[in-house]
Amino acid sequence: KASAASDVYKRQNVLFYVLDDIGFGQLEPLGGLVKAPSFKRILDRGLAYTNYHTTGLCSPTRTCIITGRNHHSNGMGAISEWSTGFPGYDGRIPASHGFISEILNDQGYNTFGLGKWHLSVATEETMAGPFDTWPSRRGFERYYGFLGAETDQWYPDLVYDNHSITPPATPEEGYHLSKDLADKAIQFIGDAHSIAPDKPFFMYFCPGAGHAPHHIFKEEADKYKGVFDMGWDKYRELVFENQKKLGIFPDDTEMSPHDPDVQVWESLSDEEKQLFTRMMEVFAGFVTYTDEQFGRILDFLEDIGELDNTLIMVISDNGASPEGGVDGTLNENDFFNYIPTKLEDNLAKLDTLGSPENYNHYAWGWANAGNTPYKRWKKETFRGGTTDPFLISWPAKIDAHGEYRTQYGHAIDMVPTVLDLLNIDLPESIKGVKQDPIEGVSLASTITDPNADEVHTTQYYEVLGSRSIYHEGWRAECGWPGPNYKTGAERGHQVGDAISADDLIAHDKTWELYDVTNDPAECHNLAEQHPNKLKEMIDLWYEEAQKYNVLPLQGTIGQRLTFPRPMPGRATDTHVYFPGAPVAALAAPNIYNRPHTITADLHVSQGGAEGVIVAWGSNAGGHTLFVKDGKVHFVYNYEGHKMFRIVSDKPLPEGDVTIQYGFKVTGQPDLRNGKGAPGTGILAIDGEKVGSVDMDVTVPFVFCIEGLSVGYDYGDAVDHENYRDAFPFTGTVKKVTYDVSGEAIHDAEAVARRLLGRQ
Repeated sequence: KASAASDVYKRQNVLFYVLDDIGFGQLEPLGGLVKAPSFKRILDRGLAYTNYHTTGLCSPTRTCIITGRNHHSNGMGAISEWSTGFPGYDGRIPASHGFISEILNDQGYNTFGLGKWHLSVATEETMAGPFDTWPSRRGFERYYGFLGAETDQWYPDLVYDNHSITPPATPEEGYHLSKDLADKAIQFIGDAHSIAPDKPFFMYFCPGAGHAPHHIFKEEADKYKGVFDMGWDKYRELVFENQKKLGIFPDDTEMSPHDPDVQVWESLSDEEKQLFTRMMEVFAGFVTYTDEQFGRILDFLEDIGELDNTLIMVISDNGASPEGGVDGTLNENDFFNYIPTKLEDNLAKLDTLGSPENYNHYAWGWANAGNTPYKRWKKETFRGGTTDPFLISWPAKIDAHGEYRTQYGHAIDMVPTVLDLLNIDLPESIKGVKQDPIEGVSLASTITDPNADEVHTTQYYEVLGSRSIYHEGWRAECGWPGPNYKTGAERGHQVGDAISADDLIAHDKTWELYDVTNDPAECHNLAEQHPNKLKEMIDLWYEEAQKYNVLPLQGTIGQRLTFPRPMPGRATDTHVYFPGAPVAALAAPNIYNRPHTITADLHVSQGGAEGVIVAWGSNAGGHTLFVKDGKVHFVYNYEGHKMFRIVSDKPLPEGDVTIQYGFKVTGQPDLRNGKGAPGTGILAIDGEKVGSVDMDVTVPFVFCIEGLSVGYDYGDAVDHENYRDAFPFTGTVKKVTYDVSGEAIHDAEAVARRLLGRQ
């Protein structure tokens, strides 16, 4: 096998196209109603696996895709933002688990990463580093995208190689992240091809679609007007029939029953149907537009004569997402803060869905339908969350055209399959670090022979307390808080609850068992008929859990965002920031549900100044301190539901000025109902109080994915009513200090004087 880069010019290109939150039953080439021309183009020149699986969640699956190891082995039992101190959950992929980018780069490949990363330690996504978990340190020569779980598609949190940048245009100028990513992908390939046209490349292309926010031009969403008017119940029936016609399932296959957490479509009001239908139209327009942009990459490869010579693998990182809740949402961050959605709020903004005004996500009835014929969705380990589209195309070496494969596969099989097809050995070491064995297997035998024996026969699953295991045609499953939220509530548990030892003992009596060879949609629970088989499967799950660092089970979700975790700098209650690159949201100080102060030291030239002094978050939630029309403003954005405002009762003076904002907690939070601690905000200029506001509620856990910026508002603006662009400060921001010591505010009226005395 090849072991050096000397014969690099004989190699083939490799391209991973990783979609986000796309269900098995959403895309047209697999029976869905969402057009995906590039997806179809790849399938027509290759094959699809109809029994392929992921972990059921973003970061965990992406670690599998890029290393060939299980997600808990990679320290990514949950998304990186939800890391904890346990070995399977610390968010740090060991250097002994080399990335495919590192392997191929050592083989002489150019390596390009674009789009969603979500593989870094969340608190280290700052200019202080360390950069060990950034793309440039894990084998990628060039990178352009966003490091976190998601980003605004109109105003993305862009990183170019190892530094933050602003988007090259605005939505009004036709900007959308999907197009921008495709532009850069073509540029990266073209730059290298112009110099060394025979040198191969590896590209990891990961757009934001179809993850929230579902942002798209109105005209793209309008192309789907009327397509989903039948509703999600009829959609499931229609798509399942399409899947049977395509030969994905035999005619006698049953579809999973209606989910008890999903509203019956015909029970909805006309207004609800109109809203939910539009949400799906926006999602579909977003996905199709993004897939069309990927088609431009395929066109470019064809133009330069490299398309047939490129091994392409397409996968979604998990099934369709329920994070919009039962009624959908204008702001997906509500889900992570337990803020209930109000239908009347959604209806009021029906015409702006998909625009920069919202951070929208469809109702979870569409998530259930999008995973047809399977039950449930992302964040759970039932097949709706874990069974996902997977395509392979390589016309120069693979003869299949539009074929299907039914053998079992998992995301950990992608790396070993690529290495096998390229005839490359896993290196003994990478950058001096001895490599652990790959835990996936090569599926090459099943690519060439549709009747080949199954080579991946056992696979465990765990996400947020939900568990399942596959073994030789059987699946055992144990969802948390239950097989659905309704049953979980009847048992006394809600989604996001912690799991105690007693809970686990009781919960282990609720495992279900399915013969997925004959019942792929898991309609018939055979636990009572085959108790010995069920025990064998449960025991096997615990064996795998021990092997791959799965324990302890953790059911929490939003609470993990505020868990103490190591930060790049020393531990402190005082954080000083200067103008420059934004600070990642989870690396910013924890101000939630506690007293805190913000102090800004400025110099205002003669004639005054205006603009943003400091901003944290976006229109989806956050706060901003700025000067406009000579007055100082502080605005607190409670996830778009409420805006709390202070406007100074005196103008900003010239010269050296100190502005302070202090927050005093006045009551207890109600976290599980989306209510952070209430309080009073005080604004002061040079020690003199100039305004205040009483806040009956604050954000419980996290504003949004967008971080903190000094001297301008990075990305989307926090306060659309007062400004829409970065609104840079025209004076000088010397520094901004956040104090979260907890002692800062006892007497709200005295806060400004006390703060001034500490400076």
